[in-house]
Amino acid sequence: MDINQSSKKVLNNRLALGSVQFGLPYGISNTSLNETSFSEISNILNYANKIGINTIDTAISYGKSESRLGKYGVNRYKVITKLPKMPIICHDVFAWAEEQLMDSLSRLNLRSVYGLLLHHTLDLNGPKGSILWSAMKSLKEKNLVNKIGYSIYKPDDLDLLFNDFVPDIVQTPYSIFDQRLSTSGWLDRLYNSNTEIHARSIFLQGLLLFKSSERPSKFNRWKSEFEKFDLWLEENNLTALQASICFVMGNPKISKIIVGIDNLNQLKEIISNLKFNDLSFPEYKSIEDTELLDPSLWNLL
Repeated sequence: MDINQSSKKVLNNRLALGSVQFGLPYGISNTSLNETSFSEISNILNYANKIGINTIDTAISYGKSESRLGKYGVNRYKVITKLPKMPIICHDVFAWAEEQLMDSLSRLNLRSVYGLLLHHTLDLNGPKGSILWSAMKSLKEKNLVNKIGYSIYKPDDLDLLFNDFVPDIVQTPYSIFDQRLSTSGWLDRLYNSNTEIHARSIFLQGLLLFKSSERPSKFNRWKSEFEKFDLWLEENNLTALQASICFVMGNPKISKIIVGIDNLNQLKEIISNLKFNDLSFPEYKSIEDTELLDPSLWNLL
């Protein structure tokens, strides 16, 4: 549908650009071996700004992503970046965290960022976890970051972290297939704690967008789940892209919806296919299999 004022406001408040592809080849649906070109990054960001998207998600470990964003100029955006895994031997955690952030700000050509997250939440479970969290709070107190938090891979991570390390932001997988955040009760608990919930992997790294004939055979063990999804799409006259993004968009407890973009056409396709219908989505409560829901394990299939 065309972008009107109402939908533009929704985009401004809810969509965020995932930038891992700006620095690395990434995702099962990315068939090229190269990251997105700088000229295409510029086209994407120009268009995003035009339609009201104001948030970019990046990370220190995303290859050239930060430096390319800095070259373009992203001071009009809310930028969220992530610390890398803390070294096993780290004598001064405060100094390490600040050095990482300052180098990141230099690459981004910014004086501060909206959010600073931990990429490896297990660092908080280590012997220096409390010190690391204090270091992040110190960076917030210095006004180098506005909000701190962490990126999780499964809701169980919150069972270990939340009580001791209450985050401003949690970035989490969430999709039609991966409804664990909701079924575990953590979606409500985070929302009620005023924690920003940033949903990623809403397309399951593109797997949900494959036609049945194109889906890699290693996923055949979940054939019945995919057939149920395909049938539901057909009955509701929807594409997988429309359903995937509207499922997340339709949940008002989700603060930001991170969409990873390889090229401008992908972003335009997402925008043009947004529908704000009241849909009754299928429940995949039976899908708790991390071998499907955690893309880092797909190479083992």
